[in-house]
Amino acid sequence: MKVPELQNYIEGLIPQRSVLFQEMEEYARLEGVPIMEPAGIEAMLQILRIQQPSAILEVGTAIGYSALRMAEALPKTKIISIEKDEDRHALAVNYIEKAGRPSQITLIKGDALETGEEVAGHGPFETIFIDAAKGQYKRFFEIYSRLLSSTGIIITDNVLFKGLVYEPVIENRRLRSLAKKIDEFNHWLASHPEFDTVILPVGDGVAISKKR
Repeated sequence: MKVPELQNYIEGLIPQRSVLFQEMEEYARLEGVPIMEPAGIEAMLQILRIQQPSAILEVGTAIGYSALRMAEALPKTKIISIEKDEDRHALAVNYIEKAGRPSQITLIKGDALETGEEVAGHGPFETIFIDAAKGQYKRFFEIYSRLLSSTGIIITDNVLFKGLVYEPVIENRRLRSLAKKIDEFNHWLASHPEFDTVILPVGDGVAISKKR
């Protein structure tokens, strides 16, 4: 079976999301807002259901889609999420209020490269989810992994970057540079002395890193 056919088959088995989530998905599609692909987020949510973390840190809120999906799957879990874009932050606030989750999800507006001290006051975290500027993945990992509990995991999305990480020739210079950075991050993560990492080829590639 061809990969697109397999992907379509798997996505066809995913239960329909709520009206609010469908609204957010449509908004993201029309406005080009990056949210996790269906199979990727379902895989992540299943891992979280098994892990049952009491606190999650999300680096990269966007419009709040992943945060709300995690909140729905884990209603007793505290979620802290960072977003630097003012418009997306405002949309996330609106969606979170609409979903009735403002007491469960705390939004921090700012650059994740600069909010480490503020976020530290909410830690430690059993799960850290990185889904922000791909060129900064290594720095995000270094900054926030220190806030991870001793048995925690770090989940990183988009690590296969639409397959561009293993594409031999990329004409577009920006995409070529970004693919190189993600590939370097993947190799750095795979050989990290403090973490065991596996990459799941679902969605756009999801890395699961567990503290040793």
